[in-house]
Amino acid sequence: MAFISSGYNPDKPMGNRITDIGPRKYDEFYPPIIKANKGKWKYHQILEPGVLVHVSETGDKVFTVRCGGARLMSVTHIREICDIADKYCGGHLRFTTRNNVEFMADSLDKANALKADLESRKFAGGSFKFPVGGTGAGISNIVHTQGWIHCHTPATDASGPVKAAMDVLFDDFKSMRLPAHLRVSLACCLNMCGAVHCSDIAILGFHRKPPMLDHEYLDKMCEIPLAIAACPTAAIRPSKVELANGKTVNSVAVKNERCMFCGNCYTMCPSMPLADDVGDGIVLMVGGKVSNRISMPKFSKVVVAFIPNEAPRWPTTTETIKKIVDVYAKDANKYERLGEWAERIGWERFFDKCELEFTHHLIDDFRDSAYYTWRQSSQFKF
Repeated sequence: MAFISSGYNPDKPMGNRITDIGPRKYDEFYPPIIKANKGKWKYHQILEPGVLVHVSETGDKVFTVRCGGARLMSVTHIREICDIADKYCGGHLRFTTRNNVEFMADSLDKANALKADLESRKFAGGSFKFPVGGTGAGISNIVHTQGWIHCHTPATDASGPVKAAMDVLFDDFKSMRLPAHLRVSLACCLNMCGAVHCSDIAILGFHRKPPMLDHEYLDKMCEIPLAIAACPTAAIRPSKVELANGKTVNSVAVKNERCMFCGNCYTMCPSMPLADDVGDGIVLMVGGKVSNRISMPKFSKVVVAFIPNEAPRWPTTTETIKKIVDVYAKDANKYERLGEWAERIGWERFFDKCELEFTHHLIDDFRDSAYYTWRQSSQFKF
């Protein structure tokens, strides 16, 4: 009856239908040349760093100019991107999963003019607004999480280390001198919403201290059962605590040796903060990949157990990353990913070549039976 009273006619289901709820259908946003050649693309080539061409069975070509973007953008920056797309691409553009911006043109002349325009736009300090690059055997943009600006459990910042790292890796964003493409990622805590577990180089924020407990306000601000249930290692239990004024309150106790510093408890309970200026810092991991090319996908391995947060430029972190990239570029074979190179020469030599200290924190001793039996690749096995 509700449908009938609202005017719904089952014989004409599209009549008076409200269609502006939710996102529009994705193919409405295709550039005309993409829409006309969907499913017909034969191959693509990288003409130069940041410039690609895709060729269709019909003979049509689409030229893509890729430039570096940022995960957090101002409204004025986005409006400038839209103005560029209106001028050269009929209003069409796309963002890649690594926060690059891709403008698509239907001729090489337009692509060259577009590239020249992008390269000419600079901030007041002289740095590029839209650096062209990030393709092929080079470093693409660093994908990252939210860090101190917009997250409640980070052990490091995101935008700060990423900006500092990209500054030292900028030449490799603009060129393709590496043996293969190299992907750098950052996650600001162990929850790893930045997917750093499968990156060539991963910057991971790491807590080293258990949560602090504000017993006076904990029961007032938190559902204690939720905080207990949120702990994946059962490190939290209910407890009664006597305050300095002699009053006894309901609170929790943390078994420190069980805590893995994930911050789940703080998510449920603001009276259990985890951030610490001394205990928080960065772990560097290398060797991961999701590609099946040459070898199966790999998880990243810890190669630097801890680096303190050194805001605002994180010099130790960036110098270590730059050293690893330079040694990899010089020593690896063509098409070899960083982890494949490390496995070929042996991880011992990797530490020697990159001048990294090896400690007991870096021993990879995970050898559960599932390690050998799980399908670690999407390749078919019979």
